Amino acid sequence: MASVNIRFTKLYINNEFVDSLSGNTFPTQNPATGQKIADVSEADKADVDLAVKAAKAAFTRGSEWRNMDASARAKLINKLADLIERDAKSLAALETSDNGKPLEAAILEILGSADVLRYYAGFCDKIHGNTIPSDGNQFALTRKEPIGVVGQIIPWNYPIPMAIWKWGPALAAGCTIVLKPAEQTPLTALELAALSKEAGFPKGVINVLNGFGETCGAALAMHNDVRKICFTGSTEIGHKIMEYSAKSNLKSVNLELGGKSPLVIFDDANLDEAVEIAYNAIFSNQGQNCCAGSRTFVQTAIYDEFVRRAAEKARARKVGDPLKSGTQQGPQVKYLQDFI
Repeated sequence: MASVNIRFTKLYINNEFVDSLSGNTFPTQNPATGQKIADVSEADKADVDLAVKAAKAAFTRGSEWRNMDASARAKLINKLADLIERDAKSLAALETSDNGKPLEAAILEILGSADVLRYYAGFCDKIHGNTIPSDGNQFALTRKEPIGVVGQIIPWNYPIPMAIWKWGPALAAGCTIVLKPAEQTPLTALELAALSKEAGFPKGVINVLNGFGETCGAALAMHNDVRKICFTGSTEIGHKIMEYSAKSNLKSVNLELGGKSPLVIFDDANLDEAVEIAYNAIFSNQGQNCCAGSRTFVQTAIYDEFVRRAAEKARARKVGDPLKSGTQQGPQVKYLQDFI
């Protein structure tokens, strides 16, 4: 069984771990046992203001980050990928304890996240504009520049990959970041923050705020110094994000929202293959996927046989402690509310 080491429970602002200004904390639980893992600092609007201020300062012209060569940004991102790979086992143990996914799955996700960072590191020196044909004695071109401070709000189903999917492109473009992880799974985002400091990212480039949607997420989405907000979560909250953008500074909005993903299986399908696909589509990550195959339509002639085989395969799935080797199905995250 993997050991779990909890090093960070505070907010990460301007390359330092700090208590929330209010001093408030909230517990994060192990969904496999229901027991508290740790109390983490709870950010509210005042903490959001501090984090955004740090991110804005890091983006100011003349700052270390804005003056950094694109190739140097790529080296930092690749260094972060190296550190994530180095600590993959300890990160996976922490992810499994806070999220409940089987340890082997967590390790694969973390190694994949390092690959994502390397992919975006390759983009750093390939973001460029175009020259445009123009009549007369004129010269026309486009120049692409980073948008500024980016607010990022992620869910609990893939805590490390979700953070990295948002960090990678923002960092490659030269933006600065304020990330709010899901209140159910805040611990690994703080570990990633610590690794970003070890990698050498300048002060204020990456900030992480634990907190709840109504007090932290909404303040981030409403902040006038945040130029872009990226959100993954429910369609209901996606509506609110759009509303917050309209009520504040018309910040750019990027949304990845929930949906339903049907499978349709006809009677000429390879039944063994169809059962395997349907099984993986719904059971992957404990069924906690935006694109989970949560509806399956089967043609009448093969319906009974498909159900028999599917049920047999489901019953054979090994349910147990996600930290133990061989466990296929861990607990689902305890989901109490649908705030950003």
